[in-house]
Amino acid sequence: MLRGKVVVLSGVGPGLGRALGEEAARMGADLVLVSRTERRLEKMAEVVRGLGRRALVVPCDITDDAARVHLVERTLEEFGRVDCLLNNAFAIPPMDPITTIGNEALRAANETNVLAPLRLTAACADALADTRGSVIMLNSCVQFSSQPEYAGYKLSKGALAHLASSLATELGPRGIRVNSVAPSYIYEDVNKAYFDWIASESGRTHDEVYAEKAAPTDLKRLASPGEVARAALFLATDLASAVTGQTLTVDCGEFHS
Repeated sequence: MLRGKVVVLSGVGPGLGRALGEEAARMGADLVLVSRTERRLEKMAEVVRGLGRRALVVPCDITDDAARVHLVERTLEEFGRVDCLLNNAFAIPPMDPITTIGNEALRAANETNVLAPLRLTAACADALADTRGSVIMLNSCVQFSSQPEYAGYKLSKGALAHLASSLATELGPRGIRVNSVAPSYIYEDVNKAYFDWIASESGRTHDEVYAEKAAPTDLKRLASPGEVARAALFLATDLASAVTGQTLTVDCGEFHS
């Protein structure tokens, strides 16, 4: 469903970042892979090429203006087009009550989680207009919860949700669609380790912690990285050609809008 399309993926890492790259390649897309760590990018590029698709590796700090310009230039030099921008890079501020988090920590998270997606979308806008392409913001169901330890993260993800809505309105006349995907807990390595830590701190087993996190969902389980990636990439396909300004929750039925 993405054959012949070029997807720019920022935030290539373990878990969801890897799944997004792999699933996009399986769907026929060529990938521009973006993160700060070149070694990680090269490993992902091997996966994409192993699936018969092309991959361009661009080490990049997406919070840097010059780096973003270079990214777009390299993408157009290599592929001549951009069909989808996947803003997946994120930073998590300290998991403390928001009144106790220092300004610098909050600023750093918002630079990565809000301002970088804004500027990267703006940098890609002309190319996306040429292809009537789309932007997908990887958000989080944390925006729907009110736990004190997640407040700093919720601040930036709430801002990202409003940004996506504003960009959908601004860029829509140019044929560019902007949507968001909001997963809850994704059952991947980072959260598996987090569940192990909770289990050790509370005297429970990993399975008991998993059951607790899955209990609020309708399906009584947590989504895998691949499931979240496939739902996100649906928004990049022609099947979603009339869908913009929306947030798709991929949470096994934990939150209903």
